[in-house]
Amino acid sequence: MKLDLRLYLVTDELIPFETLLFKVEEAIKGGVTIVQLREKQANGKTFYEKAIKLKKLLDQYNIPLIINDRVDIALAVGADGIHIGQKDIPLQAVRKIASNMVIGVSVSTPLEAIQAEKDGADYIGVGSVFPTESKEDAEILPYGMLDSILASVHIPAVAIGGINLHNVETLKRKSLAGLAVVSGILHAPDPLIAATLYREK
Repeated sequence: MKLDLRLYLVTDELIPFETLLFKVEEAIKGGVTIVQLREKQANGKTFYEKAIKLKKLLDQYNIPLIINDRVDIALAVGADGIHIGQKDIPLQAVRKIASNMVIGVSVSTPLEAIQAEKDGADYIGVGSVFPTESKEDAEILPYGMLDSILASVHIPAVAIGGINLHNVETLKRKSLAGLAVVSGILHAPDPLIAATLYREK
């Protein structure tokens, strides 16, 4: 699978799921290239059922599905990849049981980025680049940290955290493979238009 990280949509579990599916489909029509299902509160059964439905939708558009944290869910639904944080199962352990999957790792320092690349990550998610309400425990990167992280590795990097249509221009000249967006698309009046505008910028 060719990994296109340009416009990386991360879901919001606070949105009713049927509404979320509609918004995701509209966002895909606007240019979203990959979707991560992020569920922090759902039990395993609910997470699995949501993942099955979302994968069915994404398959219609040939858009990869990434599952957040839960390797078991990713394997059970045949997802394209898994995204893990610093407090999740180590990447090397994930690779043993999900050898063919794309694996992304969240990082916030050059040391974490270097380790992720060394361990075999396919890409890194770097943030939070701006203040965000989508993740309560997100810490904003200190000034210059994004550039330091990007300079420390050779694998693709996606910026995440508070990216909106007003501040996205400041990331334009960074060596990023893409941008990860939650609220900027899913809470927009029209997700299709919002995704189109992000792609244009």
